[in-house]
Amino acid sequence: MPSKPLFAFLSGQGILLSGLLMANPLSGQMDPGRFPRLVLDNNVVRMELYLPDPGRGSYRATRFDWSGIIYRVAYAGHEYFAYWKTTHDPDFHEDLSGPAEGWIAPGLGYEEAKPGEGFIRIGVGVLEKEEEPKYDAFKTYKILDHGVWKVKHGRDWVKFTHKASSALGYGYEYIKTIRLNKKEPGFTISHRLKNTGEKQIRTDQFNHNFFILDSEETGPNLEVEFPYDISTESDLKGLAKLDGNKINFLQPFDHTSVWMELKGFGDSADQHAFTVRNKRTGARVEVKLDQPLHAMNFWACQTTFCPENFILIDLAPGKTFSWQADYRLFGE
Repeated sequence: MPSKPLFAFLSGQGILLSGLLMANPLSGQMDPGRFPRLVLDNNVVRMELYLPDPGRGSYRATRFDWSGIIYRVAYAGHEYFAYWKTTHDPDFHEDLSGPAEGWIAPGLGYEEAKPGEGFIRIGVGVLEKEEEPKYDAFKTYKILDHGVWKVKHGRDWVKFTHKASSALGYGYEYIKTIRLNKKEPGFTISHRLKNTGEKQIRTDQFNHNFFILDSEETGPNLEVEFPYDISTESDLKGLAKLDGNKINFLQPFDHTSVWMELKGFGDSADQHAFTVRNKRTGARVEVKLDQPLHAMNFWACQTTFCPENFILIDLAPGKTFSWQADYRLFGE
């Protein structure tokens, strides 16, 4: 199907909208209002996404990449993502859903920038450095330049392109494409990052993966499995246990959370995988990436559970790096 331009905006100029769907209020316990969204549907999988928009977008904070914010994925009568909070503030760092991608590293040029100068967060734009002892990932910084966003889509795919550059010599072109799959129900998230600046790009990239399987709250009905035995030195607070290659939950989470840094993976790309499942309903997601793991963390609260998988990117000026994540959906 030919690509259909959805919208594009240039920093400091107006937003052009074409074929834009507007979201109904989010289901569940909160109503954040109306945000630009897109629905993808191939008659097997249905996906709802929110679109990057500096004035009206569902997410306008600076911790996560603005592209590909997935609110809902449905297949065979099951749902795999939903909004996980009871409140919503577009400018708050964690108020988003789905496979939320981002970059833990402070940003391109943060260390060398002086207060008042700009540093880059990939997928966000140029941010103003503040007078502070260190970068704060949970703070929403002032955005000096949103860069240039372009979005194209077909019936079952969407392509986000973002370009940004700073006065300190950093720049990039970042392309994310999400495509629904039919033969093996699910979707792929393909990424392409080109270093268009004068300086090296060295950063991590991670996915928070806010899973919610059939509205199940975190507890014994949920399970996470890896292709290797896992261990951790983190405090599990009596909420979870590691059993070989699995994380199992010992009790329902009641206004509490757990975080762990996982060990046990090797340096081959075939170990960059995990499976989440709802043992009660049969909903399951298998996730695989084509790059080696740099780190693997895990976080869960009462309403969502989140394998957080990292890769490392080291990119010289003029060079391009690509990677892909595959999400296969299952339901009984």
